[in-house]
Amino acid sequence: MLYVDIPSREEYSYLADIRADACISIYIQTSPLHQQLEASKIQLGNFIKEALLKVADGGVDKRRITLLEEELYSVLEDESFWDLHARSLAVFATPDNIRTYRLANELSNRLQVGERFYLKPLLRALTFPHSAYILALSENQTRLIEFFADAPAEEMKVPDMPIHMKDAMGTAALNDHHHGAVHHKVRLAQYTRKIDQALRPLFARYESPLILVSTEPLASIYRSTNSLSNLTDETLFKNAEHLGVSELVTLVRPLMDNYYQSQLNTLASRFETRSGERRVTQDLSDAARAATFGAIDVLLVNLDCTQSGTIDEQGLITFSGNNDENTYSLIDEIAKRAMATGAKVLAVRRNDLPSGADLNAILRYPL
Repeated sequence: MLYVDIPSREEYSYLADIRADACISIYIQTSPLHQQLEASKIQLGNFIKEALLKVADGGVDKRRITLLEEELYSVLEDESFWDLHARSLAVFATPDNIRTYRLANELSNRLQVGERFYLKPLLRALTFPHSAYILALSENQTRLIEFFADAPAEEMKVPDMPIHMKDAMGTAALNDHHHGAVHHKVRLAQYTRKIDQALRPLFARYESPLILVSTEPLASIYRSTNSLSNLTDETLFKNAEHLGVSELVTLVRPLMDNYYQSQLNTLASRFETRSGERRVTQDLSDAARAATFGAIDVLLVNLDCTQSGTIDEQGLITFSGNNDENTYSLIDEIAKRAMATGAKVLAVRRNDLPSGADLNAILRYPL
Protein backbone atom coordinates (compact mmCIF):
# COMPACT_ATOMS: atom_id res chain seq x y z
CA MET A 1 0.00 0.00 0.00
CA LEU A 2 1.23 3.52 -0.77
CA TYR A 3 1.90 5.79 2.17
CA VAL A 4 0.92 9.27 0.97
CA ASP A 5 1.01 12.62 2.77
CA ILE A 6 0.24 15.19 0.09
CA PRO A 7 0.46 18.78 1.39
CA SER A 8 -2.71 20.77 1.85
CA ARG A 9 -3.25 24.00 -0.08
CA GLU A 10 -2.42 25.90 3.09
CA GLU A 11 0.88 24.05 3.39
CA TYR A 12 1.62 24.70 -0.28
CA SER A 13 1.06 28.43 0.24
CA TYR A 14 3.26 28.34 3.34
CA LEU A 15 6.10 26.70 1.40
CA ALA A 16 5.67 29.14 -1.47
CA ASP A 17 6.08 32.10 0.88
CA ILE A 18 9.36 30.91 2.41
CA ARG A 19 12.48 32.92 1.53
CA ALA A 20 15.88 31.97 2.93
CA ASP A 21 19.60 32.14 2.20
CA ALA A 22 19.37 28.47 1.21
CA CYS A 23 16.20 26.71 0.07
CA ILE A 24 16.82 23.11 -1.00
CA SER A 25 14.16 21.35 -3.10
CA ILE A 26 14.69 17.64 -3.71
CA TYR A 27 12.46 15.23 -5.60
CA ILE A 28 13.41 11.56 -5.83
CA GLN A 29 11.69 8.44 -7.10
CA THR A 30 10.78 5.97 -4.38
CA SER A 31 8.81 2.74 -4.04
CA PRO A 32 6.17 1.32 -1.70
CA LEU A 33 8.35 -1.81 -1.58
CA HIS A 34 10.86 -1.46 1.25
CA GLN A 35 13.48 -3.61 -0.45
CA GLN A 36 13.61 -1.21 -3.42
CA LEU A 37 14.29 1.94 -1.37
CA GLU A 38 18.06 1.58 -1.10
CA ALA A 39 18.57 3.23 -4.50
CA SER A 40 16.37 6.15 -3.38
CA LYS A 41 18.46 6.62 -0.23
CA ILE A 42 21.66 6.63 -2.31
CA GLN A 43 20.14 9.23 -4.65
CA LEU A 44 19.09 11.40 -1.71
CA GLY A 45 22.58 11.15 -0.25
CA ASN A 46 24.10 12.26 -3.55
CA PHE A 47 21.69 15.19 -3.80
CA ILE A 48 22.50 16.26 -0.23
CA LYS A 49 26.23 16.39 -1.00
CA GLU A 50 25.60 18.32 -4.22
CA ALA A 51 23.23 20.75 -2.50
CA LEU A 52 25.68 21.50 0.30
CA LEU A 53 28.45 22.23 -2.24
CA LYS A 54 26.16 24.62 -4.13
CA VAL A 55 25.17 26.39 -0.94
CA ALA A 56 28.83 26.75 0.09
CA ASP A 57 29.71 28.13 -3.36
CA GLY A 58 26.91 30.67 -2.87
CA GLY A 59 28.67 32.14 0.15
CA VAL A 60 26.20 31.03 2.84
CA ASP A 61 27.54 31.28 6.39
CA LYS A 62 29.26 28.04 7.50
CA ARG A 63 27.15 27.81 10.66
CA ARG A 64 24.01 27.94 8.51
CA ILE A 65 25.41 25.23 6.25
CA THR A 66 26.00 23.02 9.30
CA LEU A 67 22.38 23.46 10.36
CA LEU A 68 21.21 22.60 6.83
CA GLU A 69 23.41 19.51 6.78
CA GLU A 70 21.93 18.33 10.08
CA GLU A 71 18.37 18.82 8.78
CA LEU A 72 18.98 16.85 5.58
CA TYR A 73 20.85 13.96 7.17
CA SER A 74 18.18 13.68 9.87
CA VAL A 75 15.89 12.44 7.07
CA LEU A 76 18.42 10.25 5.27
CA GLU A 77 19.51 8.46 8.45
CA ASP A 78 16.08 8.00 10.03
CA GLU A 79 15.40 4.28 9.60
CA SER A 80 11.77 4.54 10.74
CA PHE A 81 11.11 7.22 8.12
CA TRP A 82 12.08 4.78 5.37
CA ASP A 83 9.61 2.12 6.50
CA LEU A 84 6.67 3.67 4.59
CA HIS A 85 6.85 5.27 1.17
CA ALA A 86 4.94 5.96 -2.04
CA ARG A 87 6.16 6.67 -5.60
CA SER A 88 8.06 9.91 -4.98
CA LEU A 89 9.58 11.83 -2.11
CA ALA A 90 9.74 15.62 -1.92
CA VAL A 91 12.12 17.23 0.55
CA PHE A 92 12.14 20.99 1.28
CA ALA A 93 14.87 22.21 3.59
CA THR A 94 16.31 25.45 4.91
CA PRO A 95 18.85 25.79 7.73
CA ASP A 96 15.87 26.41 10.03
CA ASN A 97 13.33 23.78 8.99
CA ILE A 98 12.68 20.71 6.86
CA ARG A 99 9.49 19.17 5.46
CA THR A 100 8.95 15.94 3.57
CA TYR A 101 6.02 14.70 1.49
CA ARG A 102 5.46 11.22 0.08
CA LEU A 103 3.58 11.46 -3.20
CA ALA A 104 1.61 8.93 -5.24
CA ASN A 105 2.66 10.28 -8.63
CA GLU A 106 6.03 9.39 -10.16
CA LEU A 107 8.34 12.41 -10.35
CA SER A 108 11.77 12.64 -11.93
CA ASN A 109 14.83 12.96 -9.70
CA ARG A 110 15.57 16.66 -9.34
CA LEU A 111 17.57 19.02 -7.12
CA GLN A 112 17.14 22.79 -7.05
CA VAL A 113 18.93 25.30 -4.81
CA GLY A 114 17.81 28.92 -4.50
CA GLU A 115 16.22 31.50 -2.25
CA ARG A 116 12.78 29.88 -2.57
CA PHE A 117 11.49 26.35 -3.05
CA TYR A 118 10.76 24.78 -6.43
CA LEU A 119 7.15 23.64 -6.03
CA LYS A 120 5.69 23.07 -9.49
CA PRO A 121 5.70 19.23 -9.18
CA LEU A 122 3.50 19.58 -6.09
CA LEU A 123 0.81 21.40 -8.07
CA ARG A 124 -0.08 18.21 -9.95
CA ALA A 125 -0.41 16.32 -6.67
CA LEU A 126 -2.85 18.99 -5.47
CA THR A 127 -4.83 19.06 -8.72
CA PHE A 128 -6.25 15.55 -8.94
CA PRO A 129 -6.08 12.95 -6.17
CA HIS A 130 -3.96 9.95 -7.09
CA SER A 131 -6.09 7.63 -5.04
CA ALA A 132 -9.74 6.71 -5.24
CA TYR A 133 -12.17 4.48 -3.37
CA ILE A 134 -14.55 1.78 -4.50
CA LEU A 135 -17.70 1.04 -2.53
CA ALA A 136 -18.60 -2.52 -3.56
CA LEU A 137 -22.13 -2.88 -2.32
CA SER A 138 -24.66 -5.71 -2.23
CA GLU A 139 -27.14 -7.04 0.31
CA ASN A 140 -24.70 -9.78 1.26
CA GLN A 141 -21.44 -7.83 1.27
CA THR A 142 -20.09 -4.30 1.80
CA ARG A 143 -16.47 -3.50 0.98
CA LEU A 144 -14.51 -0.24 0.77
CA ILE A 145 -11.40 -0.53 -1.39
CA GLU A 146 -8.68 2.10 -1.74
CA PHE A 147 -6.59 2.08 -4.91
CA PHE A 148 -3.84 4.16 -6.45
CA ALA A 149 -2.58 4.92 -9.92
CA ASP A 150 0.08 2.23 -9.98
CA ALA A 151 0.12 0.27 -6.73
CA PRO A 152 -1.80 -2.67 -5.30
CA ALA A 153 -5.26 -1.86 -3.98
CA GLU A 154 -6.30 -2.67 -0.45
CA GLU A 155 -9.58 -3.36 1.29
CA MET A 156 -10.13 -1.00 4.21
CA LYS A 157 -11.64 -1.61 7.61
CA VAL A 158 -14.18 1.10 8.38
CA PRO A 159 -15.39 1.38 11.99
CA ASP A 160 -19.13 0.80 12.40
CA MET A 161 -19.72 0.06 8.71
CA PRO A 162 -22.06 -2.95 8.30
CA ILE A 163 -20.46 -5.75 6.32
CA HIS A 164 -23.83 -6.93 4.96
CA MET A 165 -27.51 -6.17 5.36
CA LYS A 166 -28.08 -8.71 8.15
CA ASP A 167 -25.26 -7.06 10.09
CA ALA A 168 -27.06 -3.72 9.81
CA MET A 169 -30.63 -4.86 10.47
CA GLY A 170 -30.25 -7.99 12.57
CA THR A 171 -33.29 -10.26 12.77
CA ALA A 172 -35.46 -7.58 11.13
CA ALA A 173 -33.79 -8.31 7.79
CA LEU A 174 -34.63 -12.00 8.09
CA ASN A 175 -38.38 -11.30 8.30
CA ASP A 176 -38.59 -9.01 5.27
CA HIS A 177 -39.95 -11.69 2.94
CA HIS A 178 -43.18 -11.59 4.97
CA HIS A 179 -43.75 -7.88 4.27
CA GLY A 180 -43.29 -7.48 0.51
CA ALA A 181 -41.07 -5.45 -1.82
CA VAL A 182 -41.92 -1.99 -0.46
CA HIS A 183 -40.95 -2.94 3.06
CA HIS A 184 -37.73 -4.52 1.76
CA LYS A 185 -36.76 -1.24 0.08
CA VAL A 186 -37.27 0.54 3.38
CA ARG A 187 -34.83 -1.93 4.95
CA LEU A 188 -32.35 -1.32 2.12
CA ALA A 189 -32.52 2.43 2.74
CA GLN A 190 -31.84 1.87 6.45
CA TYR A 191 -28.88 -0.32 5.49
CA THR A 192 -27.37 2.21 3.06
CA ARG A 193 -27.92 5.05 5.54
CA LYS A 194 -25.80 3.21 8.10
CA ILE A 195 -23.08 2.74 5.50
CA ASP A 196 -23.17 6.45 4.70
CA GLN A 197 -22.91 7.35 8.39
CA ALA A 198 -19.89 5.08 8.79
CA LEU A 199 -18.12 6.58 5.77
CA ARG A 200 -18.69 10.22 6.74
CA PRO A 201 -15.80 10.52 9.24
CA LEU A 202 -13.38 8.96 6.74
CA PHE A 203 -14.28 11.30 3.89
CA ALA A 204 -14.24 14.34 6.13
CA ARG A 205 -10.45 13.88 5.93
CA TYR A 206 -10.07 12.65 2.34
CA GLU A 207 -11.52 14.18 -0.83
CA SER A 208 -10.65 11.32 -3.16
CA PRO A 209 -13.44 10.15 -5.50
CA LEU A 210 -15.75 7.37 -4.33
CA ILE A 211 -17.03 5.04 -7.06
CA LEU A 212 -20.09 2.89 -6.46
CA VAL A 213 -20.20 -0.70 -7.70
CA SER A 214 -23.64 -2.22 -7.20
CA THR A 215 -26.85 -3.36 -8.91
CA GLU A 216 -30.38 -1.99 -8.91
CA PRO A 217 -32.38 -1.24 -6.90
CA LEU A 218 -29.64 -1.01 -4.25
CA ALA A 219 -27.51 1.41 -6.30
CA SER A 220 -30.31 3.98 -6.58
CA ILE A 221 -31.30 3.54 -2.94
CA TYR A 222 -27.71 4.14 -1.84
CA ARG A 223 -27.56 7.34 -3.88
CA SER A 224 -30.82 8.55 -2.36
CA THR A 225 -29.35 8.25 1.16
CA ASN A 226 -25.81 9.41 0.30
CA SER A 227 -24.44 12.58 1.92
CA LEU A 228 -20.88 12.40 0.56
CA SER A 229 -19.88 15.06 -1.97
CA ASN A 230 -17.08 12.90 -3.43
CA LEU A 231 -19.43 10.16 -4.75
CA THR A 232 -18.97 10.16 -8.54
CA ASP A 233 -21.96 10.38 -10.86
CA GLU A 234 -21.20 7.19 -12.74
CA THR A 235 -21.99 3.76 -11.26
CA LEU A 236 -20.44 0.44 -12.27
CA PHE A 237 -23.49 -1.83 -12.42
CA LYS A 238 -21.97 -5.15 -11.41
CA ASN A 239 -22.60 -7.69 -8.69
CA ALA A 240 -19.33 -7.28 -6.81
CA GLU A 241 -19.77 -10.25 -4.48
CA HIS A 242 -17.66 -12.59 -6.60
CA LEU A 243 -15.17 -10.01 -7.92
CA GLY A 244 -11.71 -9.78 -6.38
CA VAL A 245 -10.07 -6.49 -5.44
CA SER A 246 -7.76 -6.34 -8.47
CA GLU A 247 -10.61 -7.20 -10.84
CA LEU A 248 -12.77 -4.44 -9.38
CA VAL A 249 -9.96 -1.90 -9.82
CA THR A 250 -9.50 -2.92 -13.46
CA LEU A 251 -13.22 -2.46 -14.13
CA VAL A 252 -13.35 0.89 -12.36
CA ARG A 253 -10.32 2.60 -13.94
CA PRO A 254 -12.23 3.72 -17.06
CA LEU A 255 -14.77 5.40 -14.77
CA MET A 256 -11.91 7.30 -13.11
CA ASP A 257 -10.74 8.54 -16.51
CA ASN A 258 -14.31 9.63 -17.26
CA TYR A 259 -14.50 11.41 -13.91
CA TYR A 260 -11.36 13.48 -14.49
CA GLN A 261 -12.32 14.27 -18.07
CA SER A 262 -15.80 15.37 -17.01
CA GLN A 263 -14.21 17.81 -14.56
CA LEU A 264 -12.09 19.31 -17.32
CA ASN A 265 -15.07 19.40 -19.71
CA THR A 266 -17.13 21.26 -17.12
CA LEU A 267 -14.35 23.80 -16.73
CA ALA A 268 -14.02 24.18 -20.51
CA SER A 269 -17.71 25.00 -20.69
CA ARG A 270 -17.32 27.59 -17.92
CA PHE A 271 -14.36 29.16 -19.71
CA GLU A 272 -16.41 29.46 -22.89
CA THR A 273 -19.28 31.14 -21.02
CA ARG A 274 -17.00 33.54 -19.13
CA SER A 275 -15.10 34.39 -22.30
CA GLY A 276 -18.23 36.04 -23.66
CA GLU A 277 -18.35 38.13 -20.48
CA ARG A 278 -14.69 39.24 -20.80
CA ARG A 279 -13.82 37.25 -17.68
CA VAL A 280 -11.14 34.97 -19.16
CA THR A 281 -7.44 35.53 -19.85
CA GLN A 282 -4.68 33.36 -21.29
CA ASP A 283 -2.04 36.06 -21.04
CA LEU A 284 0.71 35.59 -18.42
CA SER A 285 1.03 39.32 -17.72
CA ASP A 286 -2.72 39.81 -17.27
CA ALA A 287 -2.92 36.68 -15.10
CA ALA A 288 -0.03 37.85 -12.90
CA ARG A 289 -1.77 41.14 -12.18
CA ALA A 290 -5.13 39.43 -11.65
CA ALA A 291 -3.61 36.91 -9.24
CA THR A 292 -1.87 39.67 -7.31
CA PHE A 293 -5.11 41.57 -6.72
CA GLY A 294 -7.30 38.54 -6.01
CA ALA A 295 -9.20 38.63 -9.30
CA ILE A 296 -8.78 34.96 -10.31
CA ASP A 297 -11.56 32.48 -9.57
CA VAL A 298 -10.26 29.38 -11.42
CA LEU A 299 -6.78 28.86 -12.86
CA LEU A 300 -5.52 26.07 -15.10
CA VAL A 301 -1.75 26.08 -15.57
CA ASN A 302 0.58 24.16 -17.84
CA LEU A 303 2.59 21.79 -15.66
CA ASP A 304 5.43 21.75 -18.22
CA CYS A 305 5.82 25.51 -18.66
CA THR A 306 9.44 26.61 -18.12
CA GLN A 307 9.02 30.38 -18.48
CA SER A 308 11.02 32.16 -15.77
CA GLY A 309 11.29 35.72 -14.54
CA THR A 310 10.04 37.82 -11.64
CA ILE A 311 6.71 39.37 -10.60
CA ASP A 312 6.69 42.52 -8.47
CA GLU A 313 4.23 43.58 -5.77
CA GLN A 314 1.97 45.20 -8.36
CA GLY A 315 1.85 42.01 -10.45
CA LEU A 316 4.14 43.29 -13.21
CA ILE A 317 6.23 40.59 -14.91
CA THR A 318 9.88 40.86 -15.91
CA PHE A 319 10.58 37.96 -18.23
CA SER A 320 13.96 36.21 -18.21
CA GLY A 321 15.53 33.63 -20.45
CA ASN A 322 18.04 32.67 -17.77
CA ASN A 323 17.39 30.55 -14.70
CA ASP A 324 19.61 32.57 -12.38
CA GLU A 325 19.11 32.68 -8.62
CA ASN A 326 17.05 35.87 -8.78
CA THR A 327 14.39 34.46 -11.13
CA TYR A 328 11.81 31.73 -10.66
CA SER A 329 8.97 29.93 -12.40
CA LEU A 330 6.31 32.48 -13.33
CA ILE A 331 3.62 29.79 -13.34
CA ASP A 332 4.56 28.82 -9.77
CA GLU A 333 4.29 32.40 -8.57
CA ILE A 334 0.98 33.11 -10.35
CA ALA A 335 -0.48 29.87 -8.96
CA LYS A 336 0.71 30.73 -5.45
CA ARG A 337 -0.81 34.22 -5.54
CA ALA A 338 -4.08 32.91 -6.97
CA MET A 339 -4.31 30.15 -4.38
CA ALA A 340 -3.65 32.63 -1.56
CA THR A 341 -6.83 34.51 -2.51
CA GLY A 342 -9.03 31.42 -2.68
CA ALA A 343 -8.76 30.53 -6.37
CA LYS A 344 -9.14 26.94 -7.51
CA VAL A 345 -5.81 26.03 -9.17
CA LEU A 346 -5.37 22.98 -11.40
CA ALA A 347 -2.08 21.85 -12.98
CA VAL A 348 -2.75 20.14 -16.31
CA ARG A 349 -0.88 18.95 -19.40
CA ARG A 350 -0.43 21.27 -22.36
CA ASN A 351 -3.09 19.51 -24.47
CA ASP A 352 -5.71 20.31 -21.79
CA LEU A 353 -5.22 24.03 -22.48
CA PRO A 354 -6.07 26.12 -25.56
CA SER A 355 -3.41 25.91 -28.27
CA GLY A 356 -0.37 28.04 -27.44
CA ALA A 357 -1.54 28.92 -23.91
CA ASP A 358 0.38 28.21 -20.72
CA LEU A 359 -2.58 29.08 -18.54
CA ASN A 360 -6.29 29.73 -18.65
CA ALA A 361 -7.89 31.88 -15.96
CA ILE A 362 -11.52 32.64 -15.11
CA LEU A 363 -11.73 36.04 -13.44
CA ARG A 364 -14.07 37.19 -10.71
CA TYR A 365 -14.91 40.34 -12.67
CA PRO A 366 -14.38 41.58 -16.27
CA LEU A 367 -10.99 42.87 -17.39
